[in-house]
Amino acid sequence: MYVNVLPEFGLVVDPMIGIVTSAGESFAPIIEKVAVLEDIGNDLVGMLAGEGNFLASYPGREKSLAIAGSMNSMWYGMAVGLLIAAFVVFHLM
Repeated sequence: MYVNVLPEFGLVVDPMIGIVTSAGESFAPIIEKVAVLEDIGNDLVGMLAGEGNFLASYPGREKSLAIAGSMNSMWYGMAVGLLIAAFVVFHLM
């Protein structure tokens, strides 16, 4: 006796043993989706360094994240600096 877990992939659970097994079908669709998820995970980890070529990126954009991060930091730094300068100026008046 088996309980269907994911009938579209042919996965069933054996309630006596407590494991998920294949009901005579292949795990190929699941393995393909896991491979895609691994690539996406590698891209997310690679984004932390800001270097490398990513799955959804065009060729020649290896350093785009590092450049975008530095430009973003520059603009936020300028905005915070001007805000602090405005507080100092209004406080001295």
